[in-house]
Amino acid sequence: MIPPQEASARRREIEDKLKQEEETLSFIRDSLEKSDQLTKNMVSILSSFESRLMKLENSIIPVHKQTENLQRLQENVEKTLSCLDHVISYYHVASDTEKIIKEGEVQEEVPLEHLPEGVLLDVIRISRWLVEYGRNQDFMNVYYQIRSSQLDRSIKGLKEHFRKSSSASGVPYSPAIPTKRKDTPTKKPVKRPGRDDMLDVETDAYIHCVSAFVKLAQSEYQLLVAVIPEHHQKKTFDSLIQDALDGLMLEGENIVSAARKAIVRHDFSAVLTIFPILRHLKQTKPEFDQVLQGTAASTKNKLPSLITSMETVGAKALEDFADNIKNDPDKEYNMPKDGTVHELTSNAILFLQQLLDFQETAGAMLASQETSSSASSYSSEFSKRLLSTYICKVLGNLQLNLLSKSKVYEDPALSAIFLHNSYNYILKALEKSELIQLVAVTQKTAERSYREHIEQQIQTYQRSWLKVTDYITEKNLPVFQPGVKLRDKERQMIKERFKGFNDGLEELCKIQKAWAIPDTEQRDKIRQAQKHIVKETYGAFLHRYGSVPFTKNPEKYIKYRVEQVGDMIDRLFDTSA
Repeated sequence: MIPPQEASARRREIEDKLKQEEETLSFIRDSLEKSDQLTKNMVSILSSFESRLMKLENSIIPVHKQTENLQRLQENVEKTLSCLDHVISYYHVASDTEKIIKEGEVQEEVPLEHLPEGVLLDVIRISRWLVEYGRNQDFMNVYYQIRSSQLDRSIKGLKEHFRKSSSASGVPYSPAIPTKRKDTPTKKPVKRPGRDDMLDVETDAYIHCVSAFVKLAQSEYQLLVAVIPEHHQKKTFDSLIQDALDGLMLEGENIVSAARKAIVRHDFSAVLTIFPILRHLKQTKPEFDQVLQGTAASTKNKLPSLITSMETVGAKALEDFADNIKNDPDKEYNMPKDGTVHELTSNAILFLQQLLDFQETAGAMLASQETSSSASSYSSEFSKRLLSTYICKVLGNLQLNLLSKSKVYEDPALSAIFLHNSYNYILKALEKSELIQLVAVTQKTAERSYREHIEQQIQTYQRSWLKVTDYITEKNLPVFQPGVKLRDKERQMIKERFKGFNDGLEELCKIQKAWAIPDTEQRDKIRQAQKHIVKETYGAFLHRYGSVPFTKNPEKYIKYRVEQVGDMIDRLFDTSA
């Protein structure tokens, strides 16, 4: 048994430990409570931070995207400005090159150097030695063969270079070909795209090659004079230029042959290639003759023979063109439904306008076919008169053909509109170009004649309205006394007059609205004249019978006021009205 004293001490010890444990437990509880509170505070802080972070993210992301878009826009603006700077630089070309262009070509000719001076002196020394001691003249044959090959290769190289440069940079402008060819009357096959451009390139290349041949031949002759003995110079030079000259003449004959085929096809636009070539050959002929002086007669006659061939085929093309205008068939499906200008008219005028660029050449072509004594020594004035006569002939043939075509229309009024448009188009085209002055050389009254034709067709057109206005004219209308009752027959007559006028007006306006008069001035003139006639006649009729009690339903017969009739006529020749 434990003594009380020990038990008491043991008890106090246990109580102290229990108290101590309770204090520890209390401390732990306080610590846990603080930890929970801290945890709650941290969670709250983190939640707040997350919320703020999300708000920040929602604010930053659109700004980031907008900034990215702005950067892209800035890059595009910079690229655009760079492109604009590049384009704008082309606008400065005129000012940059103005001084050079104004100075023009260099007046002094640039000499062509065949060989360096030292080499040329050696060749001359060798030539003289061969003549004096060699007793063999074969070297002259070798010389002309080598130089002939070089001349021919130069001409062909120039032609090939010209074609390549033309195809790479587009068809160039040439002073020899001042205008682009246009289609001429029908009956020609469908053309490939760019065919006319190719013809222009070929023509321009040939013209340049002709000029180059003259210059190169002159240079070759200067070199030959220094190398070849005098009594062999002409014969050697004749042999030297043969290949290059034959090549040019052959190409010229091919052009003539192609023109003949074009005439057979009635493709007169292709024939126009001859005109600039022939003009250039005639301009170059004096230099040709000078260069070929001393050569064989057969050599000298090659160029005149080519010129004659071109003049002959050109004259035939002009004559066939005039005949083609006259004999172009009348086909209903080919006639403009609204009475506008026929394709034949516009093509014929375009062809004549293009002849203005080659007046002397075309006149010479026509003169070459004359057999009179005056043609043998024709002057530029004689040539001009021939061309004037030819143009008048084409215009006359065109007028005859248009008269024939106009008969295809069943409505005489539409026929008159067609002829009016055609004559007016021809007159305006003549006045806008030099054709009117050229026509006046042999036909002084041409302009007045066309104006008279135009007025005649306007009068013919106006007669189409007589079937409308005849209903409301004074003739065959009874005289009514005020206050006197109308008889049934008289009332019926007035009804028929109003009805006939209304139906006729509506029918004509509906039909003629689809017709066309492209010339605004002429269209307004015809409208105003017709409006004046119809309004005046209808106004008088309406004033006289509008208040007469001829019917119980006056609105059925008096459908239009005078102003409405004028408005309807104002909408003629306008499908959009």
